[in-house]
Amino acid sequence: MAFKRSSSLFAILLLAGCAVGPDFKQPSAPSAAGYTPQPLAPKTASAPGALGEAQNLVPGMDIPGQWWTLFQSQPLDDLINRALKANPTIAAAQAALHVTQENMLAQEGSLFPSIGLNTSGSKNETSTASLAPVAANNQRIYSLYTGQVAVSYSVDAFGLNRRTIESLAAQAENQRFELEAAYLTLSTNVVLAAVQEAGLRGQIAAQQETIKADTELRDILQREYALGELAQSDVLQQDAVLAQAQELLPPMQKQLALQRNALNALAGGLPNEDLAENFDLSSLRLPRDLPVSIASKLVEQRPDILAAAASLHAASAQVGVAIANRLPQLSLTAALGTSPNAIANAFTPYNQFFAVVGTIAQPIFQGGTLVHRQRAAQAAFAQAGAQYRVTVINAYQNVADVLQALQSDANTLQAAVNAEQAAARSLDIARKQLQFGSISYLSVLTAEQSYQVARLALVQAQAGRLSDTAALFQAMGGGWWNRTALEET
Repeated sequence: MAFKRSSSLFAILLLAGCAVGPDFKQPSAPSAAGYTPQPLAPKTASAPGALGEAQNLVPGMDIPGQWWTLFQSQPLDDLINRALKANPTIAAAQAALHVTQENMLAQEGSLFPSIGLNTSGSKNETSTASLAPVAANNQRIYSLYTGQVAVSYSVDAFGLNRRTIESLAAQAENQRFELEAAYLTLSTNVVLAAVQEAGLRGQIAAQQETIKADTELRDILQREYALGELAQSDVLQQDAVLAQAQELLPPMQKQLALQRNALNALAGGLPNEDLAENFDLSSLRLPRDLPVSIASKLVEQRPDILAAAASLHAASAQVGVAIANRLPQLSLTAALGTSPNAIANAFTPYNQFFAVVGTIAQPIFQGGTLVHRQRAAQAAFAQAGAQYRVTVINAYQNVADVLQALQSDANTLQAAVNAEQAAARSLDIARKQLQFGSISYLSVLTAEQSYQVARLALVQAQAGRLSDTAALFQAMGGGWWNRTALEET
């Protein structure tokens, strides 16, 4: 009775088993994690005019799944929704996720018994020699039909199958967050491309106004030259200035055309397809409240960090797989069948057979292969840990850079507005003084060039604030946890 109890206990322990190797624990946020050495300013600087509003940095604010709607541009919303459905990058990431999920489900089959059915039929003739076997009915020519059900089961005593499944599940988790990263990257790239297009349109409009102003000034100088009040050299110099202004326009128009091609590609279209959406700075709004996630929560929000953690998990499980491969492998096999000479006799007792086999296989000498594979798995685990830490550091640096850019570019816009307004007043006064002959043409030219530079800088500063805002939403994780199923259809 004691022997039976011990045997039963051994069987239970054998079936339950244990999974060798390290048990993975999700890495926590770095201790005392933060974004800046000093406390963040609660808001950015403000400036008069378009896109000059102060932005509030709200600690702990949640991020909407469709964060781009905060720019209040329906064309932008439409373009992003189309891109999320048509861009092949998303389709590739979805397929990669399905691959890893199916591989995991396939491996889960190893936890269950394997059942197979084998059947065969043959026509046989025995030899006439006295030593040849003879059928039971003493017929030299006879039929033989064999049917067999085989059941096999690998006892996962040391967790080989479970660690393998764990590794594949972690790989599927990695691909899930790679898909989330693809959603976030694509939507951010569309926003940034739209902002860049809007900025280029603003620069083109500013350059066209400069050309118009230079043309008007050239006409004034030509009239004064015709009246003998101005030297021809002044007219020729203004012609050169006008030509230079005209020369700067085609590269801007070229860049705009390239940007339109980029937007088309992001939306999953081809360059010959017409893109209905157009973007300019006046059609985009600057979100007033910006999320600043609690620093310790960043590791739970960024898809790249979560994907790196899943890779670390997969590497951890592979250590267990490598260890289990060095330990005994236990398997049970049972077969039940029949082998009659006529199908009608298949279930008669004398034609039936069965077999039950238990096997224990223990590697003894493999030339160091298994131990080195274990060491390689442990090294891969250490590598994945280092790569995870690199990803975390880069993520915090990314957030810090964006927060710094938000503050700095708000100050830049404030200065750009002041410079543009001052340059515009100076140019207006200079043009009036030139008409009355109180200043020279060179003074007007200097004022004109200063205004041109200030106007372009203003447009670039306005676009910079929009780009910084999009970059912050991306750096904070993009709110994928609030994303609706609409984008996944």
